[in-house]
Amino acid sequence: MNPGDLGYLPAVPTPRALALAALVGYAAGLVPSASLAARAASGGQVDLRTAGSGNPGGANAAAVLGRRWGYAVMAADITKGAVACRAGRRLAGGPGQHVAAVAAVLGHCYPATHRFRGGKGVATSVGQCLMTLPAYVPIDLGVAAAVAAGPWRQRAFPATMAASATWVAACVLWWRRQLPNAWGGPVTVGHPIAAAASSAIITTRFLAERRP
Repeated sequence: MNPGDLGYLPAVPTPRALALAALVGYAAGLVPSASLAARAASGGQVDLRTAGSGNPGGANAAAVLGRRWGYAVMAADITKGAVACRAGRRLAGGPGQHVAAVAAVLGHCYPATHRFRGGKGVATSVGQCLMTLPAYVPIDLGVAAAVAAGPWRQRAFPATMAASATWVAACVLWWRRQLPNAWGGPVTVGHPIAAAASSAIITTRFLAERRP
């Protein structure tokens, strides 16, 4: 296999290829994992957009439907981000994987199919990180878990903000020092840009939920 097929070699994709990567990524983000889980678990009697916290994500699915369903939704949302990266990489090389990944997070958080009201996008961004900076994923999960264990009343928000900040910083570190990155390939300037873009979308979604 040509390394360029994986987006590991510098490439300048066409605007059309990047647009297609964005479209495919956004479509991946639209897959309603939580709604499908709720339909399967309750026979269509439960709508996670109105039950519990009202957030169609893994945490609310776990609270309303049970842990196993919550884990299934999280896994599906992570897969959405990973698949978007893979598809974007095939369509437009390295830049394409970043465009598709950010688009997947955008599609999950602001789905046109549900009046632009979606989940928080955290799990989908984990899929992005898993494909683009896999060497950092254990650190990312550790930071989020450590902050979530703190005395905060709303633990998800500070944990996500801390993990997002360290993710962007790690991308810069891996890029500047060209550290080993497992199957993610060489880290470029696109990594911190994409991480910052996804983090900004997630932060905006969190803040929108926190408004009275």
